[in-house]
Amino acid sequence: MGKPVLAIVGRPNVGKSTLFNKIVGERISIVDDTPGVTRDRIYMDAEWTGKNFLLIDTGGIEPKSDDVILKNMRLQAEMAIDHADAIILLCDVRDGLTAQDADVAQMLMRSNKPITVAVNKVDRQGQPPMELYEFYNLGLGDPVPISAIHGMGVGDLLDEVFESIADFNYEEEEDDRLKVAIIGKPNVSKSSLVNKILGEKRVIVSNIAGTTRDAIDTHIEKNGVKFTFIDTAGMRKRGKIDEDIERYSVMRSLAAVERADVSVIMIDARDGVTEQDTKIAGYAHEQGKGCIIAVNKWDLIEKETNTMNNFRKSVMEGLAYMQYAPIVFISAETGLRIDKLFELITYVHEQNCMRITTGMLNDVLNEATMKVQPPSDKGKRLKIYYMTQASTQPPTFVVFVNNKELMHFSYTRYLENQIRSVFGLEGTPVRFIIRERGEDKN
Repeated sequence: MGKPVLAIVGRPNVGKSTLFNKIVGERISIVDDTPGVTRDRIYMDAEWTGKNFLLIDTGGIEPKSDDVILKNMRLQAEMAIDHADAIILLCDVRDGLTAQDADVAQMLMRSNKPITVAVNKVDRQGQPPMELYEFYNLGLGDPVPISAIHGMGVGDLLDEVFESIADFNYEEEEDDRLKVAIIGKPNVSKSSLVNKILGEKRVIVSNIAGTTRDAIDTHIEKNGVKFTFIDTAGMRKRGKIDEDIERYSVMRSLAAVERADVSVIMIDARDGVTEQDTKIAGYAHEQGKGCIIAVNKWDLIEKETNTMNNFRKSVMEGLAYMQYAPIVFISAETGLRIDKLFELITYVHEQNCMRITTGMLNDVLNEATMKVQPPSDKGKRLKIYYMTQASTQPPTFVVFVNNKELMHFSYTRYLENQIRSVFGLEGTPVRFIIRERGEDKN
């Protein structure tokens, strides 16, 4: 639920990426006159008349082509169609109705999804050209004339699309389950961890990187707490993603992080923290999620007296921006410390949802400013009037000052450390919003 997903579909070179860019208001997709430039599926949040939605740009579909690349493009477009709540079939008025358009329309009709036909490159205002009426032959209702490059008719198109999904439920369903995304690079045994947690082989496990294509939800109740574990496809470096289907998997993984409460970032003990680990963890950090670093395959490591402490230090060096995240050394194969992982997930979620009263915050603030005086610049000293918590998940604090230009990031970090030393906030990022007193909050 939440927000609908709209997919722009059509044969190559009809202007799908141009329309996508016009709707989202940014030049996200590559636009080129060469058919087949958009090979991967692009997702972007967008809004129309107060309604938020997710827009997907797809590669052009050639239904009857045997070309390997075009077949892969067709496959990833079919997955976008399957994922969508409504579909825009884009055609080109200059080419007229083609056999390819008719083939794509037939494929779309089998999906039983609402379809709106948009006829692009109608660049003149006034009476639509006679060629527009050809597209009634698709049997998909009134075609909407648009000019993606100029934006003409795009509003009418979106009105039609939203009319076709007028019964969509925009309300998020109440769910008391604690949602946990298991994320990491391929072949780090994410699926094995889920299977060990469940005590059964619910998820296919393979040594071949990329076995898990979609984000898979599994439910379990433990110690009175209901959990949803989201096993995600491994996220590899962009240069190593050869299949369109795997690009789709990465997007599903990122989406899984967005809807999760806690992200368990799995690292292979044999590899240590890799560049890809830092990027995956960084995404969970940026999304403000509760984070746990699970070092897997610990049973395969030869240990000496300080092996665990040394590894912990190397993880903190590699993920320097996540000093707040607890580290647990596990084995998905043997079940080592899986119970400890459950405890951490619940604890970190509580920390991510923590709310601190304004009075308690300002007691910490006053003590912190007495210990270390706020910075000054050219004779002007920063004055901090007070602090209050604006929101949770992650805990977000608003600090009111005389001049926010004087609030150096190092002093903000100092305040964060002081707050953490008193209230914990383990496993959760913390956000600060600096405002000058009397500043408009909007």
